[in-house]
Amino acid sequence: MSHRADASQCGGVVVEFESDDIRDARAKKARSIPGSALIYLKGPKFLIYVSGALSMWGDRMWHFAISVFLIELYGRNLLLTAVFGLVVAGSVLLLGALIGDWVDRNPRNKVAHASLFIQNISVTLCSIVLMLVFSYKQRIEQIWDGWLTVVCYTVVIVLADVANLASTALTIAIQRDWIVVITGYNRGHLAGMNATMRRIDQVTNILAPLAVGQVMTLASNVVGCGFILGWNLVSLLVEFFFLSRVYRIVPALSVKAPVVELDQVYLQSTERRRSQGEGNVAQPQPLTEGNCNTSLHLKEITDLPLCLRRFRWLVSTCKDGWRAYYRQPVFLAGLGLAFLYTTVLGFDCITTGYAYTQGISGSLLSLLMGVSAITGLMGTVMFTRLRKTYGLVNTGIISSCLHLGCLLLCVCSVFAPGSPMDLSLLMPYNSNSSTDFGRMAGQRQKHTYPLRGGSNQPLLPDRSSIHWTNNTVLFDNVPSGTEPESYTSIILLFLGVITARIGLWSFDLTVTQLLQENICESERGVVNGVQSSMNYLMDLLHFIMVISAPQPQHFGILVIISVLFITTGHTMYFLYAHKAKKKRSLGT
Repeated sequence: MSHRADASQCGGVVVEFESDDIRDARAKKARSIPGSALIYLKGPKFLIYVSGALSMWGDRMWHFAISVFLIELYGRNLLLTAVFGLVVAGSVLLLGALIGDWVDRNPRNKVAHASLFIQNISVTLCSIVLMLVFSYKQRIEQIWDGWLTVVCYTVVIVLADVANLASTALTIAIQRDWIVVITGYNRGHLAGMNATMRRIDQVTNILAPLAVGQVMTLASNVVGCGFILGWNLVSLLVEFFFLSRVYRIVPALSVKAPVVELDQVYLQSTERRRSQGEGNVAQPQPLTEGNCNTSLHLKEITDLPLCLRRFRWLVSTCKDGWRAYYRQPVFLAGLGLAFLYTTVLGFDCITTGYAYTQGISGSLLSLLMGVSAITGLMGTVMFTRLRKTYGLVNTGIISSCLHLGCLLLCVCSVFAPGSPMDLSLLMPYNSNSSTDFGRMAGQRQKHTYPLRGGSNQPLLPDRSSIHWTNNTVLFDNVPSGTEPESYTSIILLFLGVITARIGLWSFDLTVTQLLQENICESERGVVNGVQSSMNYLMDLLHFIMVISAPQPQHFGILVIISVLFITTGHTMYFLYAHKAKKKRSLGT
């Protein structure tokens, strides 16, 4: 034990003498610190973090590079990029439920390994094709009267789309299922892992495009393709090893609830209704018209050709997946999150292109993106602290209010000095007022700068993963001409966008954990697959908005529409929170 000397005898300082036992215990604890660190480094959480970081880094590099490659291939035209964006969004929209159902029906290790292999091999093959096209472009254009070039473009887009579908499956499997099992269904640990994975995503979103961009700038596109190819091959081996080890050291991952077929559910409910007859004795049921119709219906299905039966099964699986999504208790929360995808208030090509027309240089835009990443990290920290203090549902309410409050700055920017918004451009042309129209348009036009290649071209980047962290292709030169009369509008716009990311990422993590906690294990994949489909559906609406109003003078209208969609999404979450609290109060 320790002995204390009298404080008065020691000049008011307490002197403590430690025994040998306490000293030995403290030394043993000090020696155990490296051992505990080593245990953590070999643990499942760290392995998942490293595997996720490698996967996210590769995804971010690829999503940035493929947009640049497609623009370079088509003579600095945005057509291939637009086609690629539509193909990616459409494929996930149509196949999201099927991907989720495949994740649910197969063992976790097979799903993760297959998704990882397909994703990395698709990117590798696509990189090889791009290297050949860049190296022998002139020769390829002369073969088959140029049709070989079209074939190469098609192969590139198809392989890139397959890689994106595999990445979607891997994200659903690891970030929506594995993490829940690894944390042992502990809500605090689950929130910590979700926040850490999102922080990794934020950091890689900034650093990965910079890395591959430097390689492409200092060397060439061919070297850039080779760099991505090598990264994916190395990443494939490392991720495969890490995920296999996590699967071995967490036995719960090998146990998976079986997927209950809908026909089995129907039969079970029928038997239950039969057993609830008089005296709870199941009575033999005579053949009725309904039973006969069911038997005939099953016979008709079995008589169909194999291809039609497969197609019918695919359609039925998609329909059942959407039904399962609709009947979830967190349906309104998930739908509210999807509505947040219909926005131009993010750091994608559309917002940065608009900022470019307002006299903002590429270097300043890069700096603003870095600041936005920092605020996104602040949102993940705020989420973990709010959840501990106020609970998960209340965290979503606070995050929603913060998000909407910051976006009010974006609405104010539409009417602030320096805003180029001109509603007269949306009015039909009238010859009687052509003079006034030209004068008003000319006055507004001095706040904008023409983009190289025309401002009517829709910018359609790949928006896989999550909507506010897309790749951005900046223009080479700073716009020339007279500076705007006022930068108030553009300052308010980016101030709102950057600060809103705190509430945005906190809200996103809230809904993500609500989906993880409230969806049963057998439906976790299909419901998250439908959620991805909903996200891409609302994202397509965002592209349609921009295509309908592509001029910088229309951007203010797009801002207002975006805020309306975001407000609708948060309102849906408020309704969910009200129902959840009411149900909880009735339960207690």
